[in-house]
Amino acid sequence: MTYLLPRTSTEYRRLRTQARIWEPATTRLLDQVGVAPGARCLDVGCGPGEVMRLLAQRVGPSGSVTGVDLDGRIGAEAVAVLRSEVDAEVSFVEGDVHALDLGRFDVVYVRLVLMHLPDPVALLRRLWELVAPGGVLVAQDYDTAGMASMPRLPCWDEFERVMDGVYERTGGDPRCGLRLPAHFVAAGVGAPDGTDVSGVLLPLADTEEFLQRSYASTLPAAIRLGITTEEAGERCLAGFAEAAGSRANYVRLPTLVGVYRRRSVAA
Repeated sequence: MTYLLPRTSTEYRRLRTQARIWEPATTRLLDQVGVAPGARCLDVGCGPGEVMRLLAQRVGPSGSVTGVDLDGRIGAEAVAVLRSEVDAEVSFVEGDVHALDLGRFDVVYVRLVLMHLPDPVALLRRLWELVAPGGVLVAQDYDTAGMASMPRLPCWDEFERVMDGVYERTGGDPRCGLRLPAHFVAAGVGAPDGTDVSGVLLPLADTEEFLQRSYASTLPAAIRLGITTEEAGERCLAGFAEAAGSRANYVRLPTLVGVYRRRSVAA
């Protein structure tokens, strides 16, 4: 697997902020799926461990949650924190899920990973192999088509060009969320048993830090690819900071699409 954005302390803060923003949406989807006490769960691309926390709260002391990530540092930090805060057994494995022998799980979950990949179907096919009979595969990812600012900010065109352009030029898919049902079918998982679509509309003052960090994390790749320039990047970041002073500026973040499919008990 590949991950487009840098593995820095700034990126880790952005990931934690992102997790807080989408916690209500992920909570709703996990409740819709039904994560049973005692379940064995896998969080693929676990990052700072915030979804591991939600899973651990549901499986309780008789259950377990394993996080997998290419970044050993962030995963180890996540587990160290979680072990002092949750009753469930939590663990972390560093590496590529394609190459790891992990066993099978009652819940296999992946969020905001597939959009980075040139072949998301291959990952879903692998994750489906890890789902135990009667277990469930759950995926959430972005569809950025609905992102907007109101009133439209002068820096918004630059922000969209960089964010979408880098993913498209590097083989990712900023509209991956919309394609999740088709990806499930193509991977041999089957049509989803259920879906969930979540949106967030917030004052720019409450999202400016997240947007700035998202843009700043993507900017070096955008400059390298010739999508933008360092000067345009500086103007964009300054534009966000200036506009954030007004509570009248609102931003609609990407749509977060969730889908899930349960494996037959006889499988």
